[in-house]
Amino acid sequence: VQLQASGGGLVQARGSLRLSCAASGRTFSRHAMGWFRQVPGKEREFVAAIAWSGGDTYYADSVKGRFTISRDNAKNTVYLQMNSLKPEDTAVYYCAAVYTGTYYSIPFVAAEYEYWGQGTLVTVSS
Repeated sequence: VQLQASGGGLVQARGSLRLSCAASGRTFSRHAMGWFRQVPGKEREFVAAIAWSGGDTYYADSVKGRFTISRDNAKNTVYLQMNSLKPEDTAVYYCAAVYTGTYYSIPFVAAEYEYWGQGTLVTVSS
């Protein structure tokens, strides 16, 4: 599976952005997908994850109620809708995938993911 993230950019605080992650491969619908973010000098941080079916999601407390993860298996794409953005959301955002089959799993640890996209920079100005 190859992942290509896009949609990052510069936005003012309280604004919105939608990130997309397009995946190659015929088994996208059998992969759990996650979004992580990282700022220089810090470890990669979990943001959100979604199970293979799209029916189950999990969020970091820092983004709960502001961010929404979703997926369109017909388009091999996962999204991260980010609302009410804050300066502390500034980071490089990465999408990630791990094969789960139809097993219920929404990993939130980076080491559990097998595939990573190249990252897209989100900058939130105050």
